[in-house]
Amino acid sequence: MTLDQMPATNALLNGGSALLILLGYAMVRNKNVSLHRACMIGALVLSALFLVSYLYYHAHVGSVRYTGVGIKRTAYFSILISHSILAAAIVPLVLRTVYLAARLRLDEHRAWAKWTFPAWLYVSITGVVIYEMLY
Repeated sequence: MTLDQMPATNALLNGGSALLILLGYAMVRNKNVSLHRACMIGALVLSALFLVSYLYYHAHVGSVRYTGVGIKRTAYFSILISHSILAAAIVPLVLRTVYLAARLRLDEHRAWAKWTFPAWLYVSITGVVIYEMLY
């Protein structure tokens, strides 16, 4: 894979993670715990691959400037700022939520997941939006 292909790959990883998060949520709501677990592990793997790929790309390319103007520029930076703040926060949230599930501390897992689910979903979706706006 070339560096030019990495932003699209990163968007696909983020999009795939978002889909698995939504599917995992649907599975747990339908009491299908085994499929919920599989979806969430898949989302975790895709998110981890994204993070490694994103860091590698930006270590080699640096930052990419947004060239849009006007309302598009305002929208881009509003999304980017909220995305960046939640992206930093989501790593420990996800790790704690997964840890609680693995230890079968399910009441605590559910309590943490109420915060982790929407934040992780938002970060995954806005990652794709940022890619679309930037590239």
